[in-house]
Amino acid sequence: MLLTILLLIIIGGLSAIIGSIVGIGGGIIIVPTLVYLGVDHSILHGITTQIAIGTSSVILIVTGLSSSLGYLKTKQVDIKNGSIFLFGLLPGSLIGSFLSQYLTLKSFNLYFGIFMIFVAILLMVRHKIKPFKIFNKPKYEKTYIDAEGKTYHYSVPPLVAFVATLLIGILTGLFGIGGGALMTPLMLIVFRFPPHVAVGTSMMMIFFSSVMSSIGHIIQGHVAWDYSIVLIISSYIGAKIGVKVNHSIKSDTVVMLLRTVMLLIGAYLIIKSII
Repeated sequence: MLLTILLLIIIGGLSAIIGSIVGIGGGIIIVPTLVYLGVDHSILHGITTQIAIGTSSVILIVTGLSSSLGYLKTKQVDIKNGSIFLFGLLPGSLIGSFLSQYLTLKSFNLYFGIFMIFVAILLMVRHKIKPFKIFNKPKYEKTYIDAEGKTYHYSVPPLVAFVATLLIGILTGLFGIGGGALMTPLMLIVFRFPPHVAVGTSMMMIFFSSVMSSIGHIIQGHVAWDYSIVLIISSYIGAKIGVKVNHSIKSDTVVMLLRTVMLLIGAYLIIKSII
């Protein structure tokens, strides 16, 4: 029992710290870890693929809320444009949560493995992809000046935002990842957000999308509440640490470590789905 609690503290804390620094929430770490410990090795009893996904969604509510409050204090959250994203993200998250019931262990390993590798590659090339100017509409444009005095001009056309976030929302509910792994690159590349604002706004998106996907998973009984309590406490503390670390560490260092781990996990899951 003590070993289980210790494992959950480490999982919740580390995933929240890394997720808050990079703006991905941490679900992309929590879900495969719970599946590995619960389904593959029976260290965490009662865990199924769906329960791992549902439990992650509940945990990300706390991570998203804690991080959002921290980033709000430092004015790194674009509430207005973030609200526009919610029109697609919320219904998509609910739809995805119900679609997750059709995932078998093998299909989860295959699809999630492919998804992990895709996100890892996206993180790898995100600085090399120039922001799309086609979506930068003057009538929606906002200006942001960061702490170093650099000026950014970015905009969020509502229709483009709705379609993109609806798809991301479905993946959010389907995999229990919070959506930050895709929302942050989307804001940086498509909508040309300032990096720090993209991370802060992404955490707000993770909070709301996780609330919606959690509703779907709770209705279906896909949450391990006993494990959730420990994960929630450790995630809350980890998220606060992550926000503070965000100001003192190069996020590129964390991203490099994260994408390496994601590539390895993604390859492992794909191989498992085949053999």
